[in-house]
This record gives sequence, C-alpha cells and structure tokens, in this order.
Amino acid sequence: MGKDLRAKLTYIINCIAVFAEHFDLQPKQAYSYLKRFGGLAFIDECYAAEHTLSLDDAVEDMAVVCRRNGGGLV
Repeated sequence: MGKDLRAKLTYIINCIAVFAEHFDLQPKQAYSYLKRFGGLAFIDECYAAEHTLSLDDAVEDMAVVCRRNGGGLV
C-alpha cells in the first residue's frame, strides 16, 4: 500500500470515528450511515480539499451531504 493511499485511509477512518463521536453513534453505525447517505463517497472524492480542514469541519461537511441525500441526523 502506498503512502498516499495509507494517508487517505487513515483520514477517512478518523473522519468516521469523529462523526460517530459527534452524533453519539457506534463506529459501525456511523460507517453504515455515511455509506448509505453518501458521506463516505463525498469524503473520498473530495479528500484533496477536505484533508486540509479540521476533522470537525469534515464531519460537518459529511453531515450536510448526508442530509441532502435523505439522512436524518442533525
């Protein structure tokens, strides 16, 4: 596994963990929610920009994307 891919995976895993904590979910629940409502696809596709922001900003961006795709967490 290349250094860039490892960094991206580490970032995504951290985003899931912070999202779970922010919304009082188990990490598995957060992963399922983010996958279902497009948050994971967003953070993967927008990694270049998102990883320059704080994890809290990334979590808020993922939450917005999920809400726009039918997710109910506020």
